[in-house]
Amino acid sequence: MKKPNAEQLWKQLEDILVPRLRLSVTERAVYFFLVRHSRLEGRRRLRFSLHWLARGTYLSFRPVRTAVRGLIGKAALRLIERTKAGHVVGVLLPNEIRGLRSRSGGLVSFDIEAADFFSDRELGEAIHQREGGRCFYCLRQLARRSRCLDHVVPQARSGRNSYRNLVSCCLDCNSQKGEMPVEDFLRQLYRQGRLNLDDMVTRRGRLADINEAFRAMKAGEVARSVLTFD
Repeated sequence: MKKPNAEQLWKQLEDILVPRLRLSVTERAVYFFLVRHSRLEGRRRLRFSLHWLARGTYLSFRPVRTAVRGLIGKAALRLIERTKAGHVVGVLLPNEIRGLRSRSGGLVSFDIEAADFFSDRELGEAIHQREGGRCFYCLRQLARRSRCLDHVVPQARSGRNSYRNLVSCCLDCNSQKGEMPVEDFLRQLYRQGRLNLDDMVTRRGRLADINEAFRAMKAGEVARSVLTFD
């Protein structure tokens, strides 16, 4: 694999990717470190543990975990596999990130907070990729024809079409959930045996991130938590 031009890449990171994706200081440090150990070494994919990443960036574990979630949510990283041993991600360069590139391959202006990830097919595909091809609710592996986007906070309750409020899910979960509160729907999946206890606890933990982001947006603040997974 051909290595990118380091000087050109650095300019794209500083001038385009960081401001347009609104990367936090921690997200920026984590992304730069991952690019250094993947694309600048001629590799598209990287397997790593969060502890290794925390040591390498001289950051604490929790901020690193939040940063990885944020980068996946903003499509700068593509989650390929997540196990107890660590993550496997595809590290994307600015001209490969959906929303930052034009049809001709050039880079374009993009405001991620204002983007409609529900109506735009290409942006919606980024949500499906973010979930790693699984239903957010029941964790079923999804085929392209059996998946859809679901509003975690329903549109009837002012849920937005942002990357923070959309998840990839199967058609069954989308139909059964309807406008049911997500916590109630997860308990229903647990009672039906479609989620085990650990998975239900993990899903509910991630919903805390969603609710925090939604409350911040309702208050007109710049929300920093994101709807992504580690």
